[in-house]
Amino acid sequence: MYAVIETGGKQYRVQEGDVITVEKLNVAAGEKVVFDKVLLMSDGKEVKVGTPYLAEAVTGSVVENGKGKKVIIFKYKAKKDYRKKQGHRQPYTMVKIESLSGDVEKKAVPKAAEAPKEEVKEAKPVKKVSASMKKDELIAFAKENNIAIDEKATKAVIIEAIEAALK
Repeated sequence: MYAVIETGGKQYRVQEGDVITVEKLNVAAGEKVVFDKVLLMSDGKEVKVGTPYLAEAVTGSVVENGKGKKVIIFKYKAKKDYRKKQGHRQPYTMVKIESLSGDVEKKAVPKAAEAPKEEVKEAKPVKKVSASMKKDELIAFAKENNIAIDEKATKAVIIEAIEAALK
């Protein structure tokens, strides 16, 4: 029995008892992890293919979190006295696959009729004044919020007047 799962943007063919190295997951060593993106499941006789995923899950336990071997990146341009050496160690999570046929628990979604209806007040989002705004944007903001300013003043003076009025 085997399955094809997707995690970290990659696909892995797994069986019970396999130890695979995947992109780093936010799970501590010893904890359980559930892969719900199952693309294909086979029991030897029948093959189930998802569209795109099956309603089954693969469970495993984290063996360790670590970093892979160092990869050296060396950039060089001839006759230009340019050399750049850089290293990288990719973080990984090592997972031991424990079971393949766990059903995915569907989250209970409240129906529209059962959900409490709340009145939503339409409040205008308060826009912050910043120095990156143009002068005409500042003038328009002042008019929207009924702030009296001198339109011929400098941008800095307009910002100060708006900030003082908002406080």
